[in-house]
Amino acid sequence: MKNFTRYTLLLLLGVFIGTGITLESSVLAERATVKSATSTLPLDELKTFTEVFSRIKSDYVEDVEDKKLLEDAIEGMLAGLDPHSSYLDPQGYKEVRIGTEGQFGGLGIEVTMENGFVKVVTPIEDTPAAHAGLKSGDLIVRLDDKAVKGMTLSQAVKLMRGKPGSDIVLTVVREGEPKPLKVTITRAVIKIQSVKSRLLEPGYGYLRITQFQANTDTNLKNALTKLEKENNGKLKGAVLDLRNNPGGVLNAAVAVTDMFLNEGIIVYTEGRVADSKLKFTATGSDALSGAPIIVLVNGGSASASEIVAGALQDNGRAIVMGTKTFGKGSVQTIMPMSNGAALKLTTARYFTPSGRSIQATGIEPDINMEQAKLTRADSEQDRLKEADLSGHLDNTTAAEMAKETEKRKKADSGSDDFQLNEALNLLKGINIYGKKRS
Repeated sequence: MKNFTRYTLLLLLGVFIGTGITLESSVLAERATVKSATSTLPLDELKTFTEVFSRIKSDYVEDVEDKKLLEDAIEGMLAGLDPHSSYLDPQGYKEVRIGTEGQFGGLGIEVTMENGFVKVVTPIEDTPAAHAGLKSGDLIVRLDDKAVKGMTLSQAVKLMRGKPGSDIVLTVVREGEPKPLKVTITRAVIKIQSVKSRLLEPGYGYLRITQFQANTDTNLKNALTKLEKENNGKLKGAVLDLRNNPGGVLNAAVAVTDMFLNEGIIVYTEGRVADSKLKFTATGSDALSGAPIIVLVNGGSASASEIVAGALQDNGRAIVMGTKTFGKGSVQTIMPMSNGAALKLTTARYFTPSGRSIQATGIEPDINMEQAKLTRADSEQDRLKEADLSGHLDNTTAAEMAKETEKRKKADSGSDDFQLNEALNLLKGINIYGKKRS
């Protein structure tokens, strides 16, 4: 594995509308200079560029500063490569590093660009964007009274930033809605709790990772210890929920995966330069001692989430359930510049252990299951039972059975989550089948 004092590895899917732009499946390279290109400079094309620059300076209707023209040219050059390469001004670069710590100001929304509009990858859990009802796949077409069409992603992000407590009105086009929706969101300081956990019922744990941060693996270990203590012993199975998880720190994604593997490749990357070729392998021991794992994913699961799901799937360690993931399989390198700014450039693709690139294809679940809402049929509620008959015989163990039923109801606080319920049922089935075979 590469020297981690030289690299801080990050994997974020899109852009946080927080204090600034964060990384998208990125590698933050701590180096002060960028290697000079070895290819010959295209003199004719550079001559054309200088002619255009000169014409703008002399003939444009208003005077434009050289700095603005050159920065706009750089942004345009990078935007023409792919949706994830960009130029980070000094403030944006500073905010990138702050954003990975799990606390930042803004809306709590993960976005990318699509056909000139800002596309919502996922609203981050427990943030203003999530509370306002934004959904994965929403297209933002206006920010307050300004049209998004024609803006760069950086420009749109700057408009969405603001002082906590201030409002912004997003005009959103949503599939299935006859007309655009206007959504008012109050900016806030976003504090992300990356790991949430609970017992679904005795023996079965629920582990939710909302985003991969620097301390996510430590938090997950603590959550497992807490669940085992609450369970009075080892778990018989666990659900790892990565739905609407936009990514995060690669080191954390690798460490989380390593917690459930005894051996095998976790992920590897390939690019044109030697620094972009990395391979990560399992080094630890399985924290669940082989107990079955169900990984829940959906279209909002991206980047680092896809690495975890793909690694556990390819190594045969978990069953992946839900819907196809986002499909973010490229790696960006953040290269600090001499002026305090930084260049975010796509430098590699990452691959799952079996050699799959999920770029633009995503992870296909082992069990494809859309989310649904569970309701109890009226006929079941109203049907006459033996206990309703006058003079029925009492059951001497009924009180104990009632207590156990009530205990299970309290434990299962996700009863309205169809995918989670099915994951729990599958875990139970695997354990029952294993007992019968043994």
